[in-house]
Amino acid sequence: MEQLKQLRAQAEQAIQNCDTLSKLNDCRVEYLGKKGPLQEAMKEMKNLDPADRPAFGASVNEIKSFIASLIEEKKAELEVKEMNERLEKEKIDITLDGFEPNLGNVHPLTLVQQELEDLFIGLGYTVAEGPEVEMDLYNFERANIPHGHPARDMQDTFYIDAERLLRTHTTAIQTRQLEAHAPKLPIKVICPGKVYRRDDDDATHSHQFTQMEGLVVAEGIQLSDLKGTLEFMAKKMFGDKRVIRFRPSYFQFTEPSVEVDVSCHICNGKGCPVCKHTGWIEILGAGMVHPNVLEMAGYDSTKCSGFAFGVGVERVAMLKYGIDDIRHFYTNDVRFLKVFSRFD
Repeated sequence: MEQLKQLRAQAEQAIQNCDTLSKLNDCRVEYLGKKGPLQEAMKEMKNLDPADRPAFGASVNEIKSFIASLIEEKKAELEVKEMNERLEKEKIDITLDGFEPNLGNVHPLTLVQQELEDLFIGLGYTVAEGPEVEMDLYNFERANIPHGHPARDMQDTFYIDAERLLRTHTTAIQTRQLEAHAPKLPIKVICPGKVYRRDDDDATHSHQFTQMEGLVVAEGIQLSDLKGTLEFMAKKMFGDKRVIRFRPSYFQFTEPSVEVDVSCHICNGKGCPVCKHTGWIEILGAGMVHPNVLEMAGYDSTKCSGFAFGVGVERVAMLKYGIDDIRHFYTNDVRFLKVFSRFD
């Protein structure tokens, strides 16, 4: 019994001296494990007088419970201690300056294209896409530009073979859409995408650029519908004070055809270097869909009509953001691209 008292005091002291959970676990195994002194003491009961065995067994069990309770108390204490130490070690000083992640931003052409798409989707248009490697049939023939037509020289095309080429305008998407929907009406689509032409790159020209063309075909469509649509677009893109004007022009796939100018958003029509002191800036070409284009796609041009327009996305971006060289869009100068992070 005296040895049990000493064992109890020894275990109590050992548990109090533990300063980590790992050491406490070692202490538990040492005193309460199968090879510990209490287990060995229970084996000695067979050598005791039968009258002394109950008291001895009760004492051993009491010491076991005492040590176990001490270990649990110490464990709770050490868990709190270790948690506080970890929090102290891992704490973040919120007064320190943060680190700004080096993220990219949306390209200015993508910004303008998305803005135009959102605008026309809100008007009930759908977005249509087509292949950049296009068939001559859809790029020229269905756009009322047959073989030998001088307009083919104006496009100055990248041909792949006799029947395939890099599309010169997104009108090719329109002709595909007309064929795909014929003879169902109405059709309201916008067709964004890259186009390619043989051209010498300079501040205002590029061999590759982005167009977004629009097409509406239904019964009773008039030129006034086209003007209202384009005026709405101009106000949304360049400000509520903008007005547009039509000038007669010629395109193979529209009749009549017009060039569309918007009042200068820099000088409000008074005249400045941006508008070459005219008060107007040319932004796109448009017109009523040529009857031949409708007939080739399978529509009765006596029963329906439509309008089409084509916007140069680079042109709009240059006017909107005051960019003086189209090559900035393609040279991937990070300093130039970072300017547009605030527009995202």
